[in-house]
Amino acid sequence: MADYLEFKNAKCKDCYKCLRECPVKAIEVKNHQARIIESRCILCGHCTLICPQNAKIVHSSLNEIKQILNSGTKVVASVAPSFLSSFGLKDFNVFKIALAKVGFFDAEETAYGAELVTQQYKALLESKQFKNFITSACPAVCRLIQAYYPKALQYLAPVDSPMIAHAKMLRKQHPDAKVIFIGPCIAKKREAIESGIIDGVLTYDDMQELFAEKNIVLDEIINISLENKKGTACLSKAYPISHGIIKAFPELPKGYDYMAVDGPDRCVDALQNIDNLENVFLEMNICKDGCVNGPCSLSVNIKGGSIKATSDVLKYYKNDIRTLAPHKYEEHDIDLNKLYPRIRNNSMPPPEREIKCILAKIGKHKPEDELNCSACGYDTCRDKAWAVYNGYTDAEICLPYMRERAESLSYEIIQHSPNGIILLDSDFYIQDINDKGRELLGINDPHAEGRHAKDFFNLTDFIIAYNEKRNVMVEKMFVPSTGKYVDMAITYLKDQNMLFGILMDVSNQVNYDMEINKVKMETLKTTDEVIKKQMRVAQEIASLLGETTAETKVALLKLKKTLSDERIEKGDK
Repeated sequence: MADYLEFKNAKCKDCYKCLRECPVKAIEVKNHQARIIESRCILCGHCTLICPQNAKIVHSSLNEIKQILNSGTKVVASVAPSFLSSFGLKDFNVFKIALAKVGFFDAEETAYGAELVTQQYKALLESKQFKNFITSACPAVCRLIQAYYPKALQYLAPVDSPMIAHAKMLRKQHPDAKVIFIGPCIAKKREAIESGIIDGVLTYDDMQELFAEKNIVLDEIINISLENKKGTACLSKAYPISHGIIKAFPELPKGYDYMAVDGPDRCVDALQNIDNLENVFLEMNICKDGCVNGPCSLSVNIKGGSIKATSDVLKYYKNDIRTLAPHKYEEHDIDLNKLYPRIRNNSMPPPEREIKCILAKIGKHKPEDELNCSACGYDTCRDKAWAVYNGYTDAEICLPYMRERAESLSYEIIQHSPNGIILLDSDFYIQDINDKGRELLGINDPHAEGRHAKDFFNLTDFIIAYNEKRNVMVEKMFVPSTGKYVDMAITYLKDQNMLFGILMDVSNQVNYDMEINKVKMETLKTTDEVIKKQMRVAQEIASLLGETTAETKVALLKLKKTLSDERIEKGDK
């Protein structure tokens, strides 16, 4: 709904709270992102109030209206009476002066249009033509009835809302002026466009921004006298609070029981049971506690909230009654008749076979499988199937189904992992362990989960990892109870404040390495012995060779000496 309301992509967190709270399920979730379904939305704005991430954007017309104010055109404002609770005021004159400072020619409270609506209600009630009577002041309620509870259209007052009634009054007073409505309601934006007589809608958020831009401080606008001071008590200033419309009657027409129904849940409940009621006047407001708690009301952010806002309006209303003369209701020639036709949307009811097929995709084959937990945002599993059939959501968005599938998949992965897996909490109690982990650590207790890990193995490395908040790697840890060697990677899970261990059996590698080392040592020993033996043999040979050489030398020397002696003797002769 680009002209009114949308979601911020980055902040939508898959919580589905807006969908659960939406009274008409006008939100689709595709690819984990919520989106407004324009054809279904009644613009109650409830999702903007309950979103925990503040992921909703209410589109503003402020820039366009500033252009109108700066164009020199006469602009008049219709101000919802809930203004005083949002801006902390006690006098409309202060707000009127502030509006004049930003460029408005004139301003009036919408309550004077509400007076005409109250008169019209009175005439219809006195005609006795309604079995039950539903007020038409809230455009979101009107849209709710038109689109979702057409049987209640016969009870909906065929009367304009106070905003439209007042706009018609202002048009009559200022034929050449632009009319701008100021209030806390998003639904008024669409109603204004469809009416064709209102030129724009500003929310209280818009006004706060505009006042800040113009450096206008409301607290400084005090004790200022205006020519057009209010002269009579306007009972319709109570419209923005619960029971406010009922309080607006100088005297309640007889023949009806008067009830105020506010909040989306109570409105839906009342409309679902409307045919069981008789002679009941229903003041219906889609906002809990009334318009003072509207989606663009500033009172929701101030101390005291909507209760304080209601109190402020009541004081304003009672002060009027106490200090001013009663307003005399006069006849007006303004036509306030309004028809509220049925609005059809494009949603289709799925055939039963389609419902069963969709439910089967998420593991719901029997009625007892349908938990109706509402976690997906829909009240029942069959409602969810309807949404899937119409393309508003994905079948897989089912918390029990996703959890069961995730747990099943995680279980299968963990149990069939070739590595041991163990999970310890911050007190070192075993939270989970797979079969391989039991085998490697020698844990035979089938109920090890929940027991302290110290009962089964040495915790030193886990304690180090937890105390130092870091990961620890242990290599070739020997487990005496199993005779195995394991490499263990301990990971500290910061977000969960837990310890996750992965154990890998390296016994074969360690044993192989040990065998290799044994062979090496034996080889070294053998080699050493061979070397020693060779050295011994070499020494023995050397010794033998030394003796033989010496003997040979002696013999040769003797032979040489003998030969020399013989030569000498022959020479002498």
